[in-house]
Amino acid sequence: MYIEIISVFYDDFGDIKWILQINLFWMKILLTGATGYIGKRLLPLFLEAGHHVVCAVRDAKRFHPPVYRQSLLEVVEMDLLDLDSLTKIPKNIDLAFYLVHSMSSASDYTKLEQQSAKNFRMAVATTNVQQVIYLSGIVNESELSDHLRSRMGVEQELQKGPYHLTTFRAGIIIGSGSASFEIMRDLVEKLPVMVTPKWLHTRCQPIGISDVLLILTRSMLCAETYDQNFDIGCPDVLSYKEMLMELAAVRGLGRRIFILPVMTPRLSSYWLYFVTSTSYKLACSLVDSMKVEVVCRDLRILDILNVCPISYREALEKAFFKIENKEIPSSWKDAYSSSGMEQISTQMAQLPQFGCFADRRELMYINREKTLERIWSIGGETGWYYGNFLWRIRGYLDKLVGGVGLRRGRTNISHIAAGDALDFWRVLYADKEEGRLLLYAEMKLPGEAWLEFRIQDNKLLQTAIFRPLGLAGRFYWYAVLPFHGFIFKGMIAKLCAS
Repeated sequence: MYIEIISVFYDDFGDIKWILQINLFWMKILLTGATGYIGKRLLPLFLEAGHHVVCAVRDAKRFHPPVYRQSLLEVVEMDLLDLDSLTKIPKNIDLAFYLVHSMSSASDYTKLEQQSAKNFRMAVATTNVQQVIYLSGIVNESELSDHLRSRMGVEQELQKGPYHLTTFRAGIIIGSGSASFEIMRDLVEKLPVMVTPKWLHTRCQPIGISDVLLILTRSMLCAETYDQNFDIGCPDVLSYKEMLMELAAVRGLGRRIFILPVMTPRLSSYWLYFVTSTSYKLACSLVDSMKVEVVCRDLRILDILNVCPISYREALEKAFFKIENKEIPSSWKDAYSSSGMEQISTQMAQLPQFGCFADRRELMYINREKTLERIWSIGGETGWYYGNFLWRIRGYLDKLVGGVGLRRGRTNISHIAAGDALDFWRVLYADKEEGRLLLYAEMKLPGEAWLEFRIQDNKLLQTAIFRPLGLAGRFYWYAVLPFHGFIFKGMIAKLCAS
């Protein structure tokens, strides 16, 4: 028999700080999606409660778990699309969280999600797992978007396993760093007047991230939730227009919204893409989903788990509190889907040597620590130290051709880790003690580009590498070469200054 006593501890603003769970035995939990938005927030709660956590990740070098309670943490590197790699899953797990979604920017993401779920089901069926918990989307309408239909297909696939499946279906999740929140924030803070598509009349029942975490943790090995699916949401049912106006009110901004019934899905996608930090393909997926109402059938799970969710406004206030205090434990912008590109392995942490153009510079630094601090603060609000107007122009041009531009910024103003997004770059390697930072370009290019900063022999070595693709790539390199001479010379000088 499984007995548990749960105590939830909150910070000064009422957000979950940790959950103490006293059981007759500590659980061994398989956590997929450990590097994702939800997974990064669940992991500290599990470790604080004393559970043994097996984190399943595709790239261990991109995984940066909490430093405490390392003895309770086990990392297995595997790919859900590679069934053979799933043999690494321990047999003695009690519980598994399925928090993985294939990139919605991929053209065949539905097929990828279905195959991932099938492989996962087959793999955990050979273990002692009692329960699988899956976080999905609300799918109560007769006509669903491709995105929501794919989520339903994953749930149906997971249901075939010999374990107990518990599915939670959420609409928009409101929290610092969540995709929906950041996109709405972009719209409200950048546009005093909005001319919008008709899907802003669509109703939605959002939920705060703190309530999502509370529901997920309280459902662990809870027999009352076995073999069922539940809708989860806050007390408020709002249209997207009402949600935007409420966000404006919380920020103290006066905003006007006009709705055009004739705006096509393509125009709607372009509108989202140019105004917010989302990629174009992801914008298309979002527009497709936003035409579907995501309202809960019922909220019976709240009584089962004794949860009283906060309102939409309270969730907004919490999110902004976290942002203002620089406390963002995870952000959707660090996901590879934010760029619309395939995942780049951090195993590629060496600069290519052949068939490439290079801009190499070195300069003696005055103070090693100051130089490192500047390197580790580069991008985002700090900028690139020299010729920032040219960086902004390059970001704008990237957006015009379907790239991500500079709007992603960075999640943390002083911390960088492998896998993080940094403007239109992806961090491949970051070791401050070693003094090396390697970035890979996610902008639209006729080739591939890397930018490396390395401390060596009392010097800063700054290297930009471009591997061209065909004649277009070579023309591109020579076209931007004069700007490189201006930007890169000035940047290294600023980084090495006293």
